[in-house]
Amino acid sequence: MLSFHPAKVVHHHYQYVKPILCSASWSPHHNSISYTYTRRSLLLLLPTALSLPLPPSSSSSSSSDTPLDTTITDRVFLDMSICPTYFRGQSQSQDVPLCADSEPLGRIVLGLYGKLVPITVSNFKAMCTAPASSSYKNTFIHKVLPGQFLVGGRQGRREKGEVIPPAGLLQNKETVDSRAFMLDHSRPGVVSLCLSENDDDDDIKLDPDYHNVEFFITTGPGPCPQLDGRNIVFGVVLEGMDVVRQIAAIPTYKPGERIKLFNDLAEFLGDGRAENARNLWDRPLKSIYVSNCGELQVAKPSLTPSLP
Repeated sequence: MLSFHPAKVVHHHYQYVKPILCSASWSPHHNSISYTYTRRSLLLLLPTALSLPLPPSSSSSSSSDTPLDTTITDRVFLDMSICPTYFRGQSQSQDVPLCADSEPLGRIVLGLYGKLVPITVSNFKAMCTAPASSSYKNTFIHKVLPGQFLVGGRQGRREKGEVIPPAGLLQNKETVDSRAFMLDHSRPGVVSLCLSENDDDDDIKLDPDYHNVEFFITTGPGPCPQLDGRNIVFGVVLEGMDVVRQIAAIPTYKPGERIKLFNDLAEFLGDGRAENARNLWDRPLKSIYVSNCGELQVAKPSLTPSLP
């Protein structure tokens, strides 16, 4: 075993070594060449050694080879409606529509992967079956990115069409489980828990009892690779992709380049109003909301989904 000294290198005996990477000498007695390495040379070689790939462990290879169980264990529905004009917040009962002259768009039926991510599915199903004051009912689809996805379930004030989750939701440990992020947003109709694009206010997120219930539905026509590995896919649209496409076709608010520049400057200066202003970007110009939601009881909930 080699030992080091600031000015010496041990190679069977102490000797002074010049500041070179290594030296070689021929030994006629042993018919071999011996190399003497300085500490500097070993330090230079260390990054190369660290960069060499390690052999795959049996545990990691076995876990990656295990197929993901996307069995559909539960089905829920979201009935969607639209207001012809932009909704302005007002206090009202949860049993009446958010908009007096609303028009129904149709029903979206979602199949949920309860065996793959049971906690995420349990919380989402609870949000669909809870009483109206604590469910997705009468809450807005608050963002639509054309050709990508729509977002619902933002938390806040009920009179503004935002969500207040019910008590008793499970603490979602799947948000730190790498296996929960393995499914991709590869096609239209993918349903996932919104983590990377979550826009709940910071004071809500800092609540010790905070539960993220914001969700995506990809609208197509193509995949959304920017969402992969950052959000938890937990279901798929079984019926109602025509409704999803109708929502995706509704015009949204797009700020001009000058407004974006001012917003970037305000954020750089630490102005908190910059984030509040960005929350209005990509909002539909017509109010789209969940007029009803709930669970569907079917005889065979594990049927394979068929997407258009």
